[in-house]
Amino acid sequence: MSQQNYPTGGEFLLRAAAPAEIFTPEDFDENQRMIAQAARDFIQQKIEPRREQIEYQGDTALGAPLLKEAGAMGLLAVDVPERFGGMGADKATVMIISELISRSGSFAVQHGAQAGIGTLPIVYFGTEAQKAQYLPRLATGELLTSYALTEPGSGSDALAARTTATLNPAGTHYLLNGVKQYISNAGFADLFIVFAKIDGDKFTGFIVEKAFGGVVIGAEEKKMGIKGSSTCQVILEDCPVPVGNVLGEVGKGHHIAFNILNVGRFKLGASSVGGCKLALEWAVPYTSQREQFGAPINTFGLIRAKIADVTAAAFAAESMVYRTAGLLDRAIATLDKGAPDYDLKSILKVEEFSIECSMIKIFATEAMALAAEEGVQMLGGYGYCQEYGLERLYRDERINRIFEGTNEINRLLVPGLLLRKALKGELPLLQAAQKIAEELMGVPEFVAPGEPGFLEQEAKLVANLKKTALAALGIAARTFGDKLKDQQEVLADCADLVIAAYACESALLRTQKQAERAGRDGAALMADITTLCVNDAVERSAELGRRALANTLAGDELRTMLAGLRRLTKHDPAPRAKLHDRIAAAAIAAGGYPF
Repeated sequence: MSQQNYPTGGEFLLRAAAPAEIFTPEDFDENQRMIAQAARDFIQQKIEPRREQIEYQGDTALGAPLLKEAGAMGLLAVDVPERFGGMGADKATVMIISELISRSGSFAVQHGAQAGIGTLPIVYFGTEAQKAQYLPRLATGELLTSYALTEPGSGSDALAARTTATLNPAGTHYLLNGVKQYISNAGFADLFIVFAKIDGDKFTGFIVEKAFGGVVIGAEEKKMGIKGSSTCQVILEDCPVPVGNVLGEVGKGHHIAFNILNVGRFKLGASSVGGCKLALEWAVPYTSQREQFGAPINTFGLIRAKIADVTAAAFAAESMVYRTAGLLDRAIATLDKGAPDYDLKSILKVEEFSIECSMIKIFATEAMALAAEEGVQMLGGYGYCQEYGLERLYRDERINRIFEGTNEINRLLVPGLLLRKALKGELPLLQAAQKIAEELMGVPEFVAPGEPGFLEQEAKLVANLKKTALAALGIAARTFGDKLKDQQEVLADCADLVIAAYACESALLRTQKQAERAGRDGAALMADITTLCVNDAVERSAELGRRALANTLAGDELRTMLAGLRRLTKHDPAPRAKLHDRIAAAAIAAGGYPF
């Protein structure tokens, strides 16, 4: 267990957190609310009047002037240190902006490529000279940037990149040659974060200015969604890059790539929360206005179930995002902000929570997929028409499950990173898993039933979700050893068990914290949502656990473990129709997301 004064990544599986420990949206301060309003104002004033031109005429060139306008309003500076003209904001504030900018549609992709993955490599891994040269202009939008990692033959396997960097005879420049694919903002970027191999194997990052020469931009891709964002190939033909523009250490480019992807996943989770809320804002009022059989369609149970399920998924995703933001801010707060390596150490703190970043990416993007799917369905034929925003949201959201590492890759990362921490002695995961396995093989204790307290039953079920995840992962690790990496279906089921535990616990803790602040009546809606989330997660986890065990064990051992799993997932099913009705009523009254 961590000996630090803050929990580290993955540790939630092994310890019970107190509600007071977590950060929630109800904890936003006045400054954060002002920044949120600035983001809303930007979208209303700058994006909405051009929505048709951006989204339906596919005018990708608008990205450049809009990014400059966003820079003038401070919306590109949130992650840039104050000494370089930025805001140096905490992670909670960064997530607020990511969530709200998602409402801008295609521009959200351009904003993320600029303020996120295009700028952060220099923030975290640049030299002081590189930071001074580039960050002030990136923060204002004077320089527009792009992140060039993917290639035609390398996506998830980034280290298979074929772009080369060869030192010239004078030793002054590297000559870069290769092709980068699906590069956001490439059509107008002045600067590219490029990854290439020196001497055929030293995967290295470079800061490449378009003005260096040898940078050819391909045609804009014709995409299913996010049509207003620029996505092109970047072709490097003997592009001369000064040796002073090597980013980080030679041969250590993978540290940059993977850490920046972590941040990208986290931000994408926040953006997806914003997308869920937008879907509700567009769908719920329609269901109040549309009448069939003499009544508004949101008086019908199946429509109310859709509204409630989307609301619950959005609540759980939002709770995960801001809980994790709070964890990151606590970890980063332990650093000396005046130290010369503060920025680098900050990203290493983020790296400690790679597991949570991957979980959030998976859960939130799939919550947004549900929101778009159900939103279109609630509108019926109108949802299929461009006149209504849900048609675009339905197309746009699909890329989120591919961006920043596919959800399949992230599902492999979650258990893989947990086991790596266990093997390094950072988490006593396997010991805990063994203890739970022994518990499952033993005789169950009889506990006389009583009247449960506020969310007491849900808290017990969340604890059992953690046990289920630990048991499945531990048994798989024991059975397959170092060959577990080849058991992708088992790993994916284990990942989904871990994600369910984190999502439900995040919702539970947020609700408990709200009850402490506002009383049980003030947390009644959150409690209904938490009960729904936990009920559905336990039922789903019973299936996932059976699958993982059946793919891992056989014979008597399998039967014994399945009996233990049934004990862990045993519960009185929740009255879903009643929960749906109450949650939907709150969303209908609010005209969308009710928090």
